[in-house]
Amino acid sequence: MVATLPDLLRLLVVPVFAWAALRDVRTRRLPNRLWPPLYAFGALLLVWEVAAMWPIAGIQGRLFLVQAAISVLFVAPLGYAFWYLGAFGGADAKALIALALLFPTFPAYDVAGVTLPLVETQIGVFSLTILTNTVLLGLAYPLGLAGLNLLRGEVSGNMFLARPVATESLPDRHGRLYEDDAGETRSGLDLDALRMYLRWRGLTLDDLRAAPDRLRDPTSVDETFDPTDGGTHVGPRTDGGTAIEADGEPAPADPWAAERFLEEIDRGAYGADAETLRGGLAVVARTERVLVSPGMPFVVPMAAGLLVSLTFGDALFAVLGAVGLV
Repeated sequence: MVATLPDLLRLLVVPVFAWAALRDVRTRRLPNRLWPPLYAFGALLLVWEVAAMWPIAGIQGRLFLVQAAISVLFVAPLGYAFWYLGAFGGADAKALIALALLFPTFPAYDVAGVTLPLVETQIGVFSLTILTNTVLLGLAYPLGLAGLNLLRGEVSGNMFLARPVATESLPDRHGRLYEDDAGETRSGLDLDALRMYLRWRGLTLDDLRAAPDRLRDPTSVDETFDPTDGGTHVGPRTDGGTAIEADGEPAPADPWAAERFLEEIDRGAYGADAETLRGGLAVVARTERVLVSPGMPFVVPMAAGLLVSLTFGDALFAVLGAVGLV
């Protein structure tokens, strides 16, 4: 047998995760409607397998239930916990929950006389294998970023986390500024928040850079616009959209009208407070190159980790086995 029918059907989600990874790279946005069908599909396959084994008896049956329980009751909530603690984005957590439901146990595919995955673990929870492979692949990203900085002669303590880019390229980039008007910082302005601010004012980045002294004055804010969610794929890159009513005049002691912006928008600005916004605006207004931490959406190494898991298997378990630790 090449594989069980449920395991063959599980392969249908591979192109879905590949699409999600590509979209996440391009827009840093994944639609919420993507996940409920995957949850339902995973639950259906799990019920199918339990029904096929019913009544559950013997070591194999009980082992299957334990593995499925670990995946559904431990790995899936782990995704929520990571999101709650700020280690995951919302889409990353939803993707891990989907994988926990879809791949609770190791599948088996016979290809040209070889059974894939090649390396299984003793615990046998496949969603855990996907997660560990994802983490290992994710660790390669800062190494690659450091290598790129090294090739360009940009050697610094932050070379694993950020790289200098042309300021004029920021409207089309994702990530976070790694500096403000006081110097390098790891809590700089999110570029989505920068786009939200520019759209709110109806400005382009070029407008901001051409007249920073005038635009720093809060009284220069007249009509304001829909800030959108700051995504590069939403409407114009930096220009405003539908006009909204402004609540009163900005206070004179509010450079860049940063406090007014945060008060008027109907959502958060990716964790930015007034000082963070002002620091980021000051940097992009005066410099030609700025440090940006591009970040990596976790769904990207997750999709790659799924492919590695389905073919090679558990990379961490293989390494530990090679050195005699398992």
